[in-house]
Amino acid sequence: MSSAVLEASDLQLTIDRLNPTIGAEVGGVDLTRPLSAQLREQLRELLLKHKVLFFRDQDITRDQQVAFALNFGELYAHPTGGVETHRVVQPIAAENIKKYTASNESHWHTDTSWRIDPSFGAVLRAVTIPEVGGDTIWADGAAIYRGLPEDLKARIDDLYVIHDYQDALRRSGVKYPLVAHPIVRTHPETGEDIFWVNFGLKPRIVDLDKAESDALLARLYEEVKRPEYHARFRWRKNSVAFWDNRAGLHFAVRDYGDFPRVMERVLIASDDIPYRVRR
Repeated sequence: MSSAVLEASDLQLTIDRLNPTIGAEVGGVDLTRPLSAQLREQLRELLLKHKVLFFRDQDITRDQQVAFALNFGELYAHPTGGVETHRVVQPIAAENIKKYTASNESHWHTDTSWRIDPSFGAVLRAVTIPEVGGDTIWADGAAIYRGLPEDLKARIDDLYVIHDYQDALRRSGVKYPLVAHPIVRTHPETGEDIFWVNFGLKPRIVDLDKAESDALLARLYEEVKRPEYHARFRWRKNSVAFWDNRAGLHFAVRDYGDFPRVMERVLIASDDIPYRVRR
């Protein structure tokens, strides 16, 4: 297959939306080939608009997955990531790929929210998938915030949340401080106000006692579960997802029993520190 640079002008991209505000399948792109600057910017614009992009029929290698991610920033090596050591890969891929199997728990979450500067986004590739089940759902954080009752918006507008990842970091020999981020962050490029709580990392709200924090988070969790905010993606062989981690939450559906499902994720680093612009 040719490795010539893929120009946007050579393409007839197709955009099939999954939801009015989040999720789109993009056709007409071959991820085995390098992207031109023009196509890279086109895809970035689509990402900002749709928050998560999906590509079908992409028979790419791990290194090609990494190369695609590098179009959008430096890679971030997760401290609990890594791959099986017997697999032969180039160093850049080995240290930046995280392997997901059925043993991982499911929660509505956003990646690396425990960091001062959480990741920009991620590229996820299906490696081994069940015949049925194993979908992933993305939730539009801006739509969630817009849809909140006004009293609940007012309640959370000035609050910060801590996402506690300390146990996993200690097991990996990593020291990192606890960090608090706004429950509602302003997207640094679109300006949207994004509901941004990672329910998978023992969240607790700053300046509230545990009972009040737990009750408020439980109420917010019910809002996140509303299907009108969701794009649900059914994985097929050679499917790839690329999402903006700053724009919302996602959830891996564990409905496939003990099937050895394997996904590989590349995280794209960022120096953005979550903040809130009050209007």
